[in-house]
Amino acid sequence: MIPRIQKRGQHTIGLLYYLYGPGKFEEHTDPHLVASWDHNAPDPGRDSTATLQQLQQLLDQPVENIDQTQRPKKHVWHLSVRNGAEDRILTDEEWGDIARRMVAAAGIDDPRTGAGCRWAAVRHADDHIHIVATLVREDGYKPDLDNDAARVQAQARALEVELGLHRLNKGDGTAAKRPTSAERHKAARQGRERTAREELRETVRRAVAGARSEEEFFDRLAGAGLLIRKRAAPSGDLLGYKVALPDDRNRDDEPVFYPGARLAPDLSLPRIRERWSGDAPNNPGLRQEAAVRTGANAPATARRRTASAAWKAVLVVEHGDDADAAAHIAAAGEILDALAKTSAAHTRRELRDAATAFERASRSHVRAVHGHDRALRQAARDLVHGGLALGRGEDGASTAMAIDMLFFLITAAAHWHAKKGHAQQAAAARQAAEHLRSAYQEAAAHPLGALYQRGRHLNRPLLQRQTVVLREALPGLAEQILAEPGWYALAATIADAEAAGHDPAALLSDAVERRELDTAESVSDVLVWRVRRMADLPADASELPAYGTTDGLPTPRNAAARPSAPGRRRGGEGAAGKTR
Repeated sequence: MIPRIQKRGQHTIGLLYYLYGPGKFEEHTDPHLVASWDHNAPDPGRDSTATLQQLQQLLDQPVENIDQTQRPKKHVWHLSVRNGAEDRILTDEEWGDIARRMVAAAGIDDPRTGAGCRWAAVRHADDHIHIVATLVREDGYKPDLDNDAARVQAQARALEVELGLHRLNKGDGTAAKRPTSAERHKAARQGRERTAREELRETVRRAVAGARSEEEFFDRLAGAGLLIRKRAAPSGDLLGYKVALPDDRNRDDEPVFYPGARLAPDLSLPRIRERWSGDAPNNPGLRQEAAVRTGANAPATARRRTASAAWKAVLVVEHGDDADAAAHIAAAGEILDALAKTSAAHTRRELRDAATAFERASRSHVRAVHGHDRALRQAARDLVHGGLALGRGEDGASTAMAIDMLFFLITAAAHWHAKKGHAQQAAAARQAAEHLRSAYQEAAAHPLGALYQRGRHLNRPLLQRQTVVLREALPGLAEQILAEPGWYALAATIADAEAAGHDPAALLSDAVERRELDTAESVSDVLVWRVRRMADLPADASELPAYGTTDGLPTPRNAAARPSAPGRRRGGEGAAGKTR
């Protein structure tokens, strides 16, 4: 149940004409009263002798009874209460009771004293009602409406339980503003999938991802085709900005501009600048950027760096202080936006949906302190400058690796929010994780399939050797892994690691040392990505040459340089497999 207090107005009759009229798009059906301050109040919807003017005069009577100088400048209070699409259709009697409890909770009416304001609740659709009230009480005093929005929200949560409706999570005032009904209808008329507000919010978020300066930020907005207006102080200092879609125009054929803060609280220029403040000039990541831009496989390189940054960020979210954790969670949103923008078509939709869902989880009342989140922000920048990734080869496989690591980071963010009591943010992070799970399955199907075939074609002595290694390194998990279809992909990965000069037993031990695997549906899938990342093996093994063998065992490429404890190279872990 969503109660929404609208802007206060000056004209009671104008609002009544709208509530009892056909609606802007003929969406109002059978408008009628379901409750009011007086059960004898006229109902112009179902009483042919009643008029809107009669109802308006009765509602406004307490206002007219006091001195004009004491009247509120805007005396019309308007609340809409809407149920979700999944909720049952309520009766008029139920909506009437909801209306009475809402006005009591808001402070509009007080049934105990009989000195409340006059109000009426109109139903013109199955799923919602509108309550109109005039803000002078019967005794001439004005109602106390401090925190009326919070009080009606609390009443909605109680009614959801009592009426068996879908229960919404309590908000904390950090959510982005929802599109208005007028914006939604306008988008429908124009054939848009989303409202202009939603399109602008996503475009601005993507422009922020990894950006380091106002110049770069505004260049990205212009490059995305947005119209931009900047607001400057008399000194010339930039104070803010507005953006508009070129084809989103008002009745005067002028572009409809939205300030950044109206798109989302963290998209105001001052809040964006806070992210840039953490990008120190001596950041080592800055010196690596040119390599990402010009490397032979820039998208894959960027994704491997993203996987590394995500792994380190998990530890901060789980064990760091709140300000650092909040900064890393916000930066994770930049990663998702950048990944969605640059990934192949078959994963792009799910990644975009993950980024959109996680946007709500990227903000809370815990204020982020930026600086230690540089690695994540640099990873987002690498993704943007690395360019569009292909859906195959090393690009596709490293995308699966990055998504796998990000799944665990987003899951850690969900747990962090849940511990803080941030119900909406925790739910949003869990929803983002579900989209990441779907994107992972699309991205990982081919590279894991190639590794599976590679493992199936290992000769028997080599496969037996990997089985021995597994049982020695992970005695508690070995039998479970050997029973999984993914074991062959892991066996191929163990062979690849040994051929590259690593101690596979040490790698496997290190892969499970700091992260539990009890909840993993496919432990072998998880370990494939952990080991390949820690050993710096190609994510895509389909083009790797066959092993040179003399006794059925792989010949390491650099056996003399084998490190004494390669497994201590801290890398990352796969996470999407934890609940797959």
